[in-house]
Amino acid sequence: MRLPRASGVLLHPTSLPGPFGSGDLGEEARHFVDWLALAGQRLWQVLPLGGIGPGESPYMSPSAFAGNEWLIDPVELARQGWLAADDLLPPAVADASRIDFAAVLPWRRQRLEKAAAAFADRATPDQRAGFAAYAAAQADWLDDYALFMALGEVHGADRGVAWCDWPPPLARREPAALAAAARDLAPRLAFWRFVQWCFDRQWAALRAHAHQRGVQIVGDAPIFVAYHSADVWAHPGLFDLDETGRPRVVAGVPPDFFSAVGQRWGNPLYRWPAHAQDDFAWWVRRIRHDFERVDLLRIDHFRGFAACWEIPSGEATAVKGRWVPGPGERLFKAVSRALGPMPIIAEDLGVITPDVEALRRRFAFPGMRILQFAFSGNPHDPYLPHNHEPDSVVYTGTHDNNTVAGWWAEAGEAERHFARGYLATDGHEMPWTMIRAACASVADTAIVPMQDVLALQADCRMNLPGQGSGWWRWRLQWSQVHPWHAQRLAELCRLYGRSG
Repeated sequence: MRLPRASGVLLHPTSLPGPFGSGDLGEEARHFVDWLALAGQRLWQVLPLGGIGPGESPYMSPSAFAGNEWLIDPVELARQGWLAADDLLPPAVADASRIDFAAVLPWRRQRLEKAAAAFADRATPDQRAGFAAYAAAQADWLDDYALFMALGEVHGADRGVAWCDWPPPLARREPAALAAAARDLAPRLAFWRFVQWCFDRQWAALRAHAHQRGVQIVGDAPIFVAYHSADVWAHPGLFDLDETGRPRVVAGVPPDFFSAVGQRWGNPLYRWPAHAQDDFAWWVRRIRHDFERVDLLRIDHFRGFAACWEIPSGEATAVKGRWVPGPGERLFKAVSRALGPMPIIAEDLGVITPDVEALRRRFAFPGMRILQFAFSGNPHDPYLPHNHEPDSVVYTGTHDNNTVAGWWAEAGEAERHFARGYLATDGHEMPWTMIRAACASVADTAIVPMQDVLALQADCRMNLPGQGSGWWRWRLQWSQVHPWHAQRLAELCRLYGRSG
């Protein structure tokens, strides 16, 4: 599916400013949407909206379907009458430009618990009806998720105890054990259903505001799910587990630009024949659910559908992995039959072989071009703008890259020399030089991380692949944003035909 010529900004909602220690779906999110519209941007790429896992990464969520409860706006909960004014006194954080998860998450959790209790005690009939309708409509994933989260609280998920180490009847999902747990933990199941209802209500309102301002949402679907997740626990037959329920092999990538020992992500791999037996029904439900929340969907690690790097679970690094076939076009044929044409962006970075390219082209999914990768000195490099294709999305960098300013400061002289000549610049304003190159590209879509709009240095990068902690903490501050930022972006969109 060809996308209209447009541009947008990459910013995870946790990076939004605001008084409560981390970004959320409240007023600052609407203000950011308004700023995007003022800057002539028609896309907001948000990265995964699911809950966070180890290392605070949204790519290790406890559910492929649930939203991130830490994004719930406490001000809206107060407007509903479920929080008091003094509940909105912000948490104490030392640096508003970084998320202090140790301080912020307990503060937000306390407010969610209080709001859920208030809802249970004094919700209006209309509120109860809305909640009941939501729970019924989402039951195919929400019931398992709520029980999974409640059981995790009881059996030590906060201490790293995985579901396979729960009492065997619960780990094996014996019906009698599940029914007894659901009865015993009914208040906790109600809590987890409530927070998902709050997330989806608030997200729907924010997305509606974005649409009113002419902004569409670009979501993100990680190809793999976390082992300790409701998905693996509820559907173990769909994953490559051993007889004890533990992963036999795990996902990652071989040694590459980012790491000499590769990346061992640790996610369980899929049993693709099991998915094929029911025509990939889990994937159909998952992608349908994603498109209920977003307008376009970037599928992470697209090359894994052609072949993925399989690492024995006992290996500490990704070096001793091997390539194994993925489902290929069978999966996307099944999804297309069920859902029709889909505005999907294929994250086709890394070791890209002809079968990966053929799969992407077979379904006309735009691929990705990263400008930071372009300046090796080879004029035939596919990341150089003159080699781009219209059916692609060009980025100055992604959440996994350094900022452009950080990249430029660390680049070798050969790379810098080639970039200066190619971009006709002396390098003094490299972030905006790269933004201009992205906007001028023939690629239908151009996306720029907010850090590059602000020309921020390496200490503001979002993530560093291969490092499991210390990332996903950067936050935008409105004091960094000046009127000329929006004016300059809008002018580039006008010059290069991205304003609509």
